[in-house]
Amino acid sequence: MSTSVTYTAVLDVKRSTAEHLARLLRDHRIAAGTRRGRRALGCFRQAVLILRWFIDGTRLSQLGCDNGLSASTAYRYLHEGLAVLAAGAPDLATALKRAEAAGLTHLNLDGTLVRTDRLAAPGPNGADLWWSGKHKHHGGNVQVISTPDGWPIWVSPVRPGREHDTTCARHHGLIDALNRMAAELDMPTLVDLGYENAGDGFRHPHKKPAGGELTEAQQTYNKVIRGIHGVCERANSLLKTTFKALRRVSLDPSRITKIAAAALVLLQLEYDRTI
Repeated sequence: MSTSVTYTAVLDVKRSTAEHLARLLRDHRIAAGTRRGRRALGCFRQAVLILRWFIDGTRLSQLGCDNGLSASTAYRYLHEGLAVLAAGAPDLATALKRAEAAGLTHLNLDGTLVRTDRLAAPGPNGADLWWSGKHKHHGGNVQVISTPDGWPIWVSPVRPGREHDTTCARHHGLIDALNRMAAELDMPTLVDLGYENAGDGFRHPHKKPAGGELTEAQQTYNKVIRGIHGVCERANSLLKTTFKALRRVSLDPSRITKIAAAALVLLQLEYDRTI
């Protein structure tokens, strides 16, 4: 006698999003020369599998079981989905051009840690490469640029969790690009003190001097900056609350690059908004 139970569930995603992903998968199969009838799942069912992983964080072993797939096939189907979605994410130049065309008053930049399972990867000085001392957890650093109202418009490739936000931003070319936006378009970037000394194009709170106090004007400035910049937390929250897959990644941490980019594309599809 079977001990398993079959039930019906509803996935909290627009059908148009699933259909869009199914079309991307169909185009991928055509480009790869996949013959009809050679796949265990059709494009739409594969799209649903991928969306369940993103939105509900369903384990791949369960997804494979639900669809009659081997573990290796379930992983392959997921990675195909990550690839076709991430390919549609805007690069930095495109995101900044959209911001310019929209006439935004400023941008927000913030780093977020995408947590990973425990792993041992020693860095150049022997320290654990993916361990974030700030967050006390293993993970990857992803930089997120957002609009004044906290809508994410760009996500960076992943960097090891031990790296400082400024180091990551510099690696991705953000320091030069955002300083240039401020100089040429009068569009500064609001950040926290993690980006101190990034350049004149960045606005961040004043740091309390050692053994001293901030002036009243500096305290007022800090309140204003933190109040305006605090909205950027919505960008990271939108990504992580919408997609459970971004709360903890059990795949190779290098995969976070495509996971974050794919999540941004899905978010834009769900809200029908890019900027």
